Amino acid sequence: MEHPPPSLPETTVSRSLLDLLEENPVVASVKDEEGLEAVLRTDCPVVFLLYGSVLDISSTVRRLKDAGRTVLVNVDLLEGLAGKEIVVSFIRENTAADGILSSKAFMVRAAREQGLFAVHRFFLIDSFSYRNLARQLSISKADAIEILPGCMPRVIGWVVADIDAPVIAGGLVCDKEDVIAALQAGATAIASSNQDVWRM
Repeated sequence: MEHPPPSLPETTVSRSLLDLLEENPVVASVKDEEGLEAVLRTDCPVVFLLYGSVLDISSTVRRLKDAGRTVLVNVDLLEGLAGKEIVVSFIRENTAADGILSSKAFMVRAAREQGLFAVHRFFLIDSFSYRNLARQLSISKADAIEILPGCMPRVIGWVVADIDAPVIAGGLVCDKEDVIAALQAGATAIASSNQDVWRM
């Protein structure tokens, strides 16, 4: 497997994100209003917001922030906003979000340059996507990466060995056994929309 070039010097943002994930290894992925209401009834401090539109993202983020949560918005899933760097500026200037998630390297890099937490999402569906990971990360300079699906301990181990960034295992992390397997394989944290996992 290819190894990535040395990463950027660690920033205050990346250090604090790493600390946050190490202290709170279960991240709540919220994909609808029902999930939003549910996460507000838990103690889960870190939320990946996977839905919303240009009309309501500010108020949705504000509800979570008012409840003391750290919020990262998946900018790829926002309705009414084009997949351009201006979306990152919109999130920074018009919401109280702490950061963004995206599968697009240029969006992640823009977030980091603007002082937001920046998580690069990778869908590892085959060896080509795996080999492309290091090259994409060298462009994005992400604070952390999320690999999907996150229920593959062997692949998590490969990524942890090859990549110099915290790894979040996301997608299809369905129960306690999946969480334990991902963390034992070297993931810093897991992200799940399963409400039972949030309460572990």
